[in-house]
Amino acid sequence: MNGLNSEIKKSISESLKKNFGDVAVPEFLVEKPKDASHGDYSTNVAMMLSKELKKSPMEIAQKIADLVHSDAIGKVQVVAPGFINMFLKDEVFSQNIKEVLKNKQFGANADLKNKKVIVEYTDPNILKEFHIGHLMSNSIGESISRIFQFQGAKVKRANYQSDVGLGIAKAVWGKMKQPELAWQQAYVLGTKEYEETDQAKQEMIELNKKIFQRSDGTVNALYDQGRKWSLEYFETIYKKLGTKFDYYFFESQTAGFGKKVVEEGLKKGIFETGDKGAIVFKGEKLGLHTRVFINSEGLPTYEAKDLGLAKVKYAKYKYDQSVIITANEINEYFKVVLSAMSELFPELEKKTKHLSHGLMRLPEGKMSSRTGKVVTAEFLIDKVKEVVLEKIKERDFSDSEKDQVAEKVAIGALKYSILKQSIGGDIIYDVEKSVSFQGDSGPYLQYSLARALSVLKKAKAEKIKGSLKKVPETAHPFIKMMQYFPEVVQKAGKEYQPHYIALYITELCAAFNHYYSENKIVDREDEFSPYKVAVTEAFTVIMKNGLWLLGIPTPEKM
Repeated sequence: MNGLNSEIKKSISESLKKNFGDVAVPEFLVEKPKDASHGDYSTNVAMMLSKELKKSPMEIAQKIADLVHSDAIGKVQVVAPGFINMFLKDEVFSQNIKEVLKNKQFGANADLKNKKVIVEYTDPNILKEFHIGHLMSNSIGESISRIFQFQGAKVKRANYQSDVGLGIAKAVWGKMKQPELAWQQAYVLGTKEYEETDQAKQEMIELNKKIFQRSDGTVNALYDQGRKWSLEYFETIYKKLGTKFDYYFFESQTAGFGKKVVEEGLKKGIFETGDKGAIVFKGEKLGLHTRVFINSEGLPTYEAKDLGLAKVKYAKYKYDQSVIITANEINEYFKVVLSAMSELFPELEKKTKHLSHGLMRLPEGKMSSRTGKVVTAEFLIDKVKEVVLEKIKERDFSDSEKDQVAEKVAIGALKYSILKQSIGGDIIYDVEKSVSFQGDSGPYLQYSLARALSVLKKAKAEKIKGSLKKVPETAHPFIKMMQYFPEVVQKAGKEYQPHYIALYITELCAAFNHYYSENKIVDREDEFSPYKVAVTEAFTVIMKNGLWLLGIPTPEKM
């Protein structure tokens, strides 16, 4: 289902054609204005055309307004300096509630029907911690995947993990030296010695080759043990976060093919030979920078493996689009990889979209897996869960219920904090603010839905069934708000921005809670009680869909 704004936009375009002939119509918006007195939808298209048509925006706006036609519009108003404000008929909002109640997938559309999309996200390295950076990537990637699904796409979730390379060799070396260390600590030890001791550095370089070639039985056994432990550990976190991957890709799978691709590219002049026989891509020619794709030891680097991955992914799933989600720290790296890809596999580069997010920090500062000062996702989830448990300790739950609810609320708090802002910016995560049951937080959204579900439970006990047979003359702002969900989903999908959904459902919760405070919803003496129950049920449909799109759990009781 597409939003009503699409229909109004089409009508405005037709009005422009009738009034001004074949004028080049710019890409314009028809959106809900911030101020309700400015209508239910508004557009500034007249101001955008003023220069080209050599007419005042007010004159253009009036001519457009005179010919705009939609059965949904009750009144069109032109206001300075040239806005066209449109007010919908009240029955439109009741019709929308009917549509929500009839369609539990309300808000879904067919914009990406049957498109094959593969979304790669999370990407932890084995033998290292699953840190809060991975938590960010996972939250964003899962939400993007669900938004695509909701628009009809056939989505596959992919996780690309480093299981070979110098970082792995450092961890294995550390474990060989001090077997009692946990794998993450072994990595920290290996990194320290690599940077401080020439002999240790050389040993790790040799060990890296052995791991890559699988040429040493003792090393293979230790490595395999660590790899198995890592993957099982990551799986426990994915389960908590509500992610189930379709494909797991590993650097060991892509390395050989990536190396072959680069060597063939060298013959074609795409790559060049650099210092000590390394093979490089001279990005400077394209305004970028030079990067090594095969190092002087003859081993493929991350860059070569990423080139291999594009082909390996496509062989597994013939995608129309591949979306890769990473931290913005590697933006420049990705520009070089995509430039090399455009020369080697131009058809795949065109299908590839790199989405980068900012960093997540606690007030104490940035983390680093190199030094061991890492904030793990597990630690943070548990810390938030403790704060939630304290908040709900007096509530009427069994101990196991309390634990389950607290974990769902903690996950909701974290995910909302990540998804409430545009992808790209850094986040300073504040635990106390994130678990507030009031206002701008995940728990507030979960609590609002739980409250509405409790109202419906009470209505069922009172035998008051939702109905739209008797409707108030004027639509309440809360009821009007529910009109906009489909277009918010559309916008989030087009712009790859889950925060539009997060902000919308936060506003919708505020509107519902205001409605709840000024209305007794379940009341046998009130002729409009069935209507109020119906709109409360519609609210729960939209909230469940909205929270699902964000990957936020929905406890029915809080």
